[in-house]
Amino acid sequence: MTRVHAFGDDALGDLDAVGLAEHLAAGKVSAVEVVDAAIARCEAVSPTLNGLALDTYTRARRQARDPRSGFFSGVPTLVKDNVAVEGLPTQDGCDAFVARPAPRDGDFFRMYGATGVVPIGKSQLSEFGFSASAEHPRLGPVRNPWDPTRTAGASSAGSSAFVAAGVVPIAHANDGGGSIRIPAAACGLVGLKPTRNRFAQDKVFRDMPVRIVADGVVTRSVRDTAAYLREAERVYRNLALAPVGDITRPGTKRLRVAVVTTSIDTAASPEVREATLGVARLLEELGHHVVELEQPPVPPSFRDDFLLYWGFLSTFLVATGRATHRGSWDPSRLDNLTRGLARHAGRRMHRLPGAIARLARSERLSSAFFADHDVVLTPTVATATPEIGHLDPTLPFETVIERLMDWVAFTPLQNATGEPAISLPLATGADGMPLGVMLGAGRGREATLLEVAYELEEARPFARVQG
Repeated sequence: MTRVHAFGDDALGDLDAVGLAEHLAAGKVSAVEVVDAAIARCEAVSPTLNGLALDTYTRARRQARDPRSGFFSGVPTLVKDNVAVEGLPTQDGCDAFVARPAPRDGDFFRMYGATGVVPIGKSQLSEFGFSASAEHPRLGPVRNPWDPTRTAGASSAGSSAFVAAGVVPIAHANDGGGSIRIPAAACGLVGLKPTRNRFAQDKVFRDMPVRIVADGVVTRSVRDTAAYLREAERVYRNLALAPVGDITRPGTKRLRVAVVTTSIDTAASPEVREATLGVARLLEELGHHVVELEQPPVPPSFRDDFLLYWGFLSTFLVATGRATHRGSWDPSRLDNLTRGLARHAGRRMHRLPGAIARLARSERLSSAFFADHDVVLTPTVATATPEIGHLDPTLPFETVIERLMDWVAFTPLQNATGEPAISLPLATGADGMPLGVMLGAGRGREATLLEVAYELEEARPFARVQG
């Protein structure tokens, strides 16, 4: 296994985003220096990792000369290529149309940019974000810096590969079925999916019947994720939710932790199960109250309902493609996964209202669960990170969807319930690859997740790709 990274003795060093922001504020480095270093690192690893959808180097260098104010002023980043940034196309990882430059920033980037970050490009994703592996039929796969024969995981793969490899310390990611948490697990990062409606989102995600998508970031440290939530909340605050606040250290309250290693009809592999139980034992040693449960608070219909809803989203995109993208729309260039999801939903559309109603009710079931437990500990994914090709979207739909659902067995629940969850790189597999474990909590309880994440990070420091 040959690891790929760009860490070195330049203006970025091995600083996380908070450390880099502090160096910039103190004048130890300049925004121009760190942006130039990020661009050089991106150029060094891009031929192997393939995580860049579009570079904005010229624009970034111009912005670095006079960066916006904010805690992260001058910190280089990436923005996933499924949100609107003024003047840039949004290609959604898809070859079926030619994207036009956005006339204005979307609501998410308006908030994210206000924290002071400087994007050096847009990161690559799977087509429309549907697959848990970004393997573009024409451009090729996004590769994992820990082992380039493996996937970088889920639709935020480009952002995650480049954060893990040291190109930037923080990058945008979003999550409609695990796409913050899954690549965080695959690439050895921290990935927190916030509570539904916690932060600003683009209209395309707000208009979903069940708002399964949440925007966030992937980082290399708990404090970076906590600082991002704090700064984003200073820009955009949902008054219906208790504030996250400034979480900078472990909490003192001992928590009631439920451990689950089987999701409906999919059990974690022995290695992943043992990694999860190892974290459960660590939590017990730290004084938390841990109990193992056989099943998560999920109705038996959840897997089928979520798949049908996923398919409905694909059906909508396919059906509206010509109107949305005018003369450039060519559905023959869609991958097998997108087309297969649309066919799957088209044959079962009569079941969709019931599926949507049950998915919406899942929040009530989960709320009852969290009346008795503070957090739930599960694997992030059910097995080790697969090799490139295992989830190739050009495979027959029936093959790839079965493999996909088996790997991504634990993350979709919080997309339906809208509750927060965080993946932490607390274990390493026999193959040397990171293994993520996931902590979920009730609605609006990001602060609890960050406090326990700090505690676990201190007790078991995260492995790094550079050793």
